[in-house]
Parts: sequence; structure tokens; C-alpha cells
Amino acid sequence: MFRYTKLTAFREVLVWIVTLIGLLPLYLLVVTALKPDAEVLTTSAVAPPSTVDFGAFIEVLTSTGRNSIPMSILNSVIITVGAIAGLVLLGSLTAYVIARRTRTWTNLTYYLVLIAIILPAQLGTVPLYIGARTVGLTGNALGMILLWIGILLPLSIFLYASFFRGLTTEYEEAAVIDGATPTQAFFRVVLPLMSPATGTVAILAGLIVWNDFFNSLIFLGGSDTQTLPVAMYTYVGGLVSAWNKIFAVVIISMIPILAFYMFAQKRFIQGFAGGLKG
Repeated sequence: MFRYTKLTAFREVLVWIVTLIGLLPLYLLVVTALKPDAEVLTTSAVAPPSTVDFGAFIEVLTSTGRNSIPMSILNSVIITVGAIAGLVLLGSLTAYVIARRTRTWTNLTYYLVLIAIILPAQLGTVPLYIGARTVGLTGNALGMILLWIGILLPLSIFLYASFFRGLTTEYEEAAVIDGATPTQAFFRVVLPLMSPATGTVAILAGLIVWNDFFNSLIFLGGSDTQTLPVAMYTYVGGLVSAWNKIFAVVIISMIPILAFYMFAQKRFIQGFAGGLKG
């Protein structure tokens, strides 16, 4: 029988204190973004606004020009969604072949994938940029999508291969007996069973691509296709002390990826649970 003791009460209080400390940065972010311009530098950072003012959000969302926040959000969404779609398609197909074939070259390919995960992608930035510029893939969303597919494909293959090796071949064999081709068996039977792995790949890749600053700055620098982190950095440098507008941009940049995580978190947790179990 559970007994509520002094130690239990102490643990609960400790958890609440740690939670409040963890939420403090978010509180400062929201409070500052909702303050009028006159209160940003004249009141305490922890003090709530005298009146809730959404002027900073309105000004940020109605901005125009190369570093327009709405256009930057659209560019980030296009690049992120395109990269995730490519990683799911190519990663699942490649991992399926590696997991189902028992030949020597498949094992060698798997080990090369592991090496590619370990190697830092920054080592190939210069040759990648030269090659992308040569074929016209710098300064546009297509080039960034292909870049991210190439960088994150080893991680996608590794995650999918771990799940495929834990899946028996009975499902595919039953589909083939019912008259399905190998391609139909994969897309209609096997891939839907991999939804936990797909959710894991989508969230990890989405977080990396959405929050990227380094590659976006290099491969999209000087173009009209700017992602949100780059536009946000330019916005911060231009406003200097307009912290309510700066924090409004930060909050806006957090909303899409948080919404996506809330939508896919069930699959993400299932993916990790399945990986640990396997």
C-alpha cells in the first residue's frame, strides 16, 4: 500500500522547483515578447507586461524583403518537408535491401553507413559547396533538400535497418502469396509497419534541418531563399535592442517544430522503445 511520507513530499517539492526553473527561460521569452516597446528596457525581465501587446508579433509577421519572416518560414517548411520525404523514401528502401540481403556487399555497405554517421559533415563543406555551385544547386530550396538528404541519409538507413532486422519476413511472404509484387509488398505491408521508425526519422531530421544555421548560411547566403534561423539572425543583428520583437521571432520559430513534435511524438516514443527492446 502506498504511503505518503515526508520523503515523498520532499520529492514532489523538488520536482516542482526543478520544473519551474526549467520553465523560467520560456516565461521570460513570452513575457518580453508581449511587452510594449516602452516597457522592454524600463521594467524588470521577470515583471509581467502592464498590458498585453501583440504589436511585436504583428510587426514581425508583416515584414517584407529578403529576410521576411513569413517567407523564411515558408522556405524552412519546404526544405524540411522535402528533406524528410526524401530521407523516408530513400532511407527505408536502402535499409530494406541491406536488412534482407545476406551477401557480403550488404554488410560492407552497412558498415560504411556507420562510418558516415560518425564522420562530421563539416569536413566536406568546401567540396560540397563547389560541386553544388557548379551544377546550380546553391541559393535554392532544391539544393538544400538534396544536401540534407545526403547528410542525413546514413542516419535514416541506420534507424530503418535496425527495425527491419527485427521484423520477420512472414508479412512479405504472405503478401507475395496473395499476388503482390515485391514493390507492392514493401509499400503496402512493410513500410506501414515501420511507422515508429518513420516517426523517429521524421522528428530527428526535422529538428536538425529546421534549426540549421551553418549550412543554410553557406549554401543560401546572398539569395532570396533564406531559412528562418538565418533570417532570425539577421533580424537580431538589425534590431539590436528591440528584445520584444527578437523574442517574438524566436517564439514564432518554435511553434511549427513543437506542433510537429506533438503530432508525431507517439511514433517517436514507439520508435525509441522498439529500438531499445531490439
